[in-house]
Amino acid sequence: MSGFRDLLGSVKGQIREVSTAESEELFDRGWLALDVREADEFEQGAIPGAVFIPRGNLELQIEARVLDKSTPIVIYCAGGVRSALAALSLQMIGYQNVASMAGGFNRWKDEGRLWAKPTVLTPDQRNRYHRHLLLPEVGDAGQKKLLDSKVLLLGAGGLGSPAALYLAAAGVGTIGIIDMDVVDASNLQRQILHNMERIGERKVDSAKKTITSINPDVNVVTYDVRLGANNILEIIDGYDVIVDGTDNFPTRYLVNDASLIKRIPVVHGSIFRFEGQATVFHPYVGPCYRCFVPEPPPAELAPSCAEAGVLGVLPGIIGSIQAMEAIKLILGLGDPLVGRILAYDAMEENFRTYRIRRDPACPACAIDPSRIVIAEYDDLCMPHPLEAPVG
Repeated sequence: MSGFRDLLGSVKGQIREVSTAESEELFDRGWLALDVREADEFEQGAIPGAVFIPRGNLELQIEARVLDKSTPIVIYCAGGVRSALAALSLQMIGYQNVASMAGGFNRWKDEGRLWAKPTVLTPDQRNRYHRHLLLPEVGDAGQKKLLDSKVLLLGAGGLGSPAALYLAAAGVGTIGIIDMDVVDASNLQRQILHNMERIGERKVDSAKKTITSINPDVNVVTYDVRLGANNILEIIDGYDVIVDGTDNFPTRYLVNDASLIKRIPVVHGSIFRFEGQATVFHPYVGPCYRCFVPEPPPAELAPSCAEAGVLGVLPGIIGSIQAMEAIKLILGLGDPLVGRILAYDAMEENFRTYRIRRDPACPACAIDPSRIVIAEYDDLCMPHPLEAPVG
């Protein structure tokens, strides 16, 4: 025992140790709280906002969870021993501003400082999302974000089908679906949310059955209505991301204007014959849809997919990309397709990326959002090639 005390004394001589009162002040100044206890301890209570990495996984996960090694960190455990060892370990791998909280969470709690029971995944959820939890970029915190998130799908058709399936499987907690159509036999070549038994059924009802059968964690909100100027602001309110599978210019302009007002990013997808594209319109971060398509093309140059056809697997590819972009936006991962068009050619089997920029004279995103008028655009033409996803 005396040997361990000597070792602990040596460790504490090489690190910075701060009291609970000092730690609270540092948290108020923006220092990161790092909890290195075991999962069962963390579930009983933790400092709000703390990043949780069990001591045994610390060296494996810390660099993926805390990328900047200059980030100031206060580490805590139950009593201050594991956190001291963790602080020394982080210093050894290059973290520059690390402290251990003396007395740990037990002292913090005994002194009446702020703590809370964190939301934790159930055993069933841990099993379901296990592959996500293995990713340091997602982990428990990311999975909880997904479960707390809300995504609105515009359409339960060719693009909405794969997007809905993958968002549901990923554990997006609330999925809204707006579509006022019924399932038709001609849909089944590409709209994989539906099946033969549901021909004639409302698409939103069919979609809800499929999604809930995949993942009972998901709350499906259906809107069996026409999306219009009279209801769009109310419908999209509260959603984190909009996945756009619409097939006409009037609706796309309407969605664009409403998303600017509500500041909700739109993941756009479109397909035509053997080609498709995807992008993200993030309000006031990148260009909007009106920057991309300032004026609709003449009607005679804009046949729809119903007229020109589409390979059934194509919406599966583009819709899956839309689901990926929505998840990246929710989790803050990677580089979303903001200001970039990802174009896919199935015949050549290649992807190309094109830059698009905000238009300083854009009639939508270049003006104050309070001046945007939500109006119908029914006088605009039919969908344009490469701008028309299958419904």
